[in-house]
Amino acid sequence: MADSNIEIYKSESGETEISVRLENDSVWLSLAQLVELFQRDKSVISRHLNNIFNEKELFRSATVAIFATVQIEGNRAVERKIEHFNLDVIISVGYRIKSQHGTQFRIWANKILKQYLITGYSINEKRLSQQNEQLKQLQESVKILGSILHHKELSNDESIGLLKIISDYAYALDILDQYDYQTLEIKETSGKETYQLTYTEAIHQIKLAKNVHGNSELFGREKDESFKSSIASVYQTAGGIDVYPSIEEKAANLLYFITKNHSFTDGNKRIAAFLFLYFLEKNGVLYDTSGNKRIADNTLVALTLMIAVSKPEEKDTMIKVIVNLINRNN
Repeated sequence: MADSNIEIYKSESGETEISVRLENDSVWLSLAQLVELFQRDKSVISRHLNNIFNEKELFRSATVAIFATVQIEGNRAVERKIEHFNLDVIISVGYRIKSQHGTQFRIWANKILKQYLITGYSINEKRLSQQNEQLKQLQESVKILGSILHHKELSNDESIGLLKIISDYAYALDILDQYDYQTLEIKETSGKETYQLTYTEAIHQIKLAKNVHGNSELFGREKDESFKSSIASVYQTAGGIDVYPSIEEKAANLLYFITKNHSFTDGNKRIAAFLFLYFLEKNGVLYDTSGNKRIADNTLVALTLMIAVSKPEEKDTMIKVIVNLINRNN
């Protein structure tokens, strides 16, 4: 579930009605909604929440999120950023309180989540099938057009230019074809980096980006030590040899680790993309010999989002895709 959705939960007695947020494959309730669900004082719910995190039954960074919520205050609708707790926390509070309301909510929530997951899978499967068919048709068209350029003399310069543009996409289509058949390789890279990104420098650049773009106070706020680990992982060695030997491989893994580790309260994908570009620029490979970007803006957005929703076992493939899109063939 990439976008947030709202479902209405009603207790069996009909006395409780709560607008429940569905996002990131879980359901989320605010502290006020937990009070309403379990029908306990705010101090009681807060105490249980503190105990859950203090006893390390659950980790706050993985189970708490801040969402913008519209509240009616007086005669005004005001947007506030409020902490929300996911289903794991809700169930844990329910067990501690031994609440029948909690059991009812858990059953309802699991049913709702299952419906969303099945619906999402069906939609994605249908979309993927359509895209594969379009890709096959486009590949055939490109081959035909490329052949025309080499064997048929065209009198219209404009037509030649149009055909040339379409034919130029052959490299990207080859990458997609290799992706489909699991034959992607890392090649045509630029060798070892001349600049190494440090944790201190990365934090400094994030602060500069925050000041320039006027992001929220939560932008770039570290939740744990995982960002430091992301930077270190790029430079790991085995037997004194770099695990990721080239500039492009280090850049691809930097984008992957920062996106996946979700180290910041806000701005994870933007920070990952920014530092990816910063690393490439500092190593002199962000632009080709003609001064053009090696990776287009929309491509960077698509790659970052694709990493965010990918499975851990797909990491190697993701890295190969990124390297092939920023190597010297571009």
